[in-house]
Amino acid sequence: MKKHSIVVAGGGSTFTPGIVLMLLANLEKLPIRQIKFFDNDPARQKQIADACAVIIKEQAPDIKFVATSDPETAFTDVDFVMAHIRVGKYAMREKDEKIPLKYGVVGQETCGPGGIAYGMRSIGGVLELVDFMEKYSPDAWMLNYSNPAAIVAEATRKLRPTAKILNICDMPIGIEERMAHSIGLKSRKEMVVRYYGLNHFGWWTDIRDLKGNDLMPQIKAHVAEHGYALKEEVEASQHTDASWMHTFSKAKDIYALDPETLPNTYLKYYLYASDEVAHANPEYTRANEVMAGREKHVFSECNRIAELGSTEGSTLEIDEHASYIVDLARAIAYNTHERMLLIVENNGAIVNFEETAMVEVPCIVGTNGPEPLVQGKIPRFQKGLMEQQVAVEKLVVEAWAEKSYQKLWQAITMSKIVPNATVAKQILDELVEVNQEFWPELS
Repeated sequence: MKKHSIVVAGGGSTFTPGIVLMLLANLEKLPIRQIKFFDNDPARQKQIADACAVIIKEQAPDIKFVATSDPETAFTDVDFVMAHIRVGKYAMREKDEKIPLKYGVVGQETCGPGGIAYGMRSIGGVLELVDFMEKYSPDAWMLNYSNPAAIVAEATRKLRPTAKILNICDMPIGIEERMAHSIGLKSRKEMVVRYYGLNHFGWWTDIRDLKGNDLMPQIKAHVAEHGYALKEEVEASQHTDASWMHTFSKAKDIYALDPETLPNTYLKYYLYASDEVAHANPEYTRANEVMAGREKHVFSECNRIAELGSTEGSTLEIDEHASYIVDLARAIAYNTHERMLLIVENNGAIVNFEETAMVEVPCIVGTNGPEPLVQGKIPRFQKGLMEQQVAVEKLVVEAWAEKSYQKLWQAITMSKIVPNATVAKQILDELVEVNQEFWPELS
């Protein structure tokens, strides 16, 4: 079995140690000879990399490890680019969340004005990674899970149409794990799903076990009562994160709108926007939770491991959740024809929907990339919502490419979360002000 060389783009991310631990735990499935980190913030990356060097030395000393901010060093001789970058880091996420909330609009990292602002920052960063990969390792594939995935996917479709990039999101995977556990299955791998939508904007239409038995009635009964919260969480009221618990419970209300399907949790921001604003604390948003929680924990733990030169007593956790990345890399490397939800150009996968829309549907993945599975025609309710959202995403990418203030104003106005064009303009003007370092100069 060939041993692979991987570059993790976003080496300074708080998710990187968990992903490294996950890769090391799956070496029999995806053998690795080299892991490289690439980040444009060398000081931040160094803290994560120094700890990961210790982890790799302990668990797989034969793997060569390099951390760099030099594109040529990072992208030469790689098979896979695993990209999870956050342009502007959590400081800018905080602004994405808090500026809309000042105007009574949902503040969220991938939805509405906050997601649009983040998208405007991410497009250039992801395109730069694609260009580095094509220059230094033209046969490599990029597995991109950088957010906001919908806008990034549309940007790569439009601006780098021949790039070998697969866009994937872990949210449906997390929800499917919850579905599986809610009906007593051990893993989502025991389910075969049909699903359609856009990223963070989709619906499950059919879920079966490996023998073909319909699991939807059981899962729907659970969701109607608990959302995607698991009974033990509800009973214990002990959860790591209040905001996520609220999200999983809220799925019950989204489900009620269309009990024929099972919804992605992010639909709550579009369908129950005023509830979300009422529930939010404009002084302390999700970005603050993450900075005070995961970010603080990961960096202090990495610093401790690096100082000690050992992982003894480490509280860093393997990101089992991220094992879909190994499944995806394996599908490309070994032509496994794995069935996975990916964000791909529609091209008829959803029959009555725009051909060039980037949709999230099940695909069979092999050495030549993804083959989308046709999901047929979709109902008017979902189609109408999706058409509005696709128009937003396409306008954002056009605004970035054309440096158009007008199109970005239109995109924000068109977002279902935003009440009118006046509010859209007020939010946009504040976002322009704080994103001068990251966005193209709009005119």
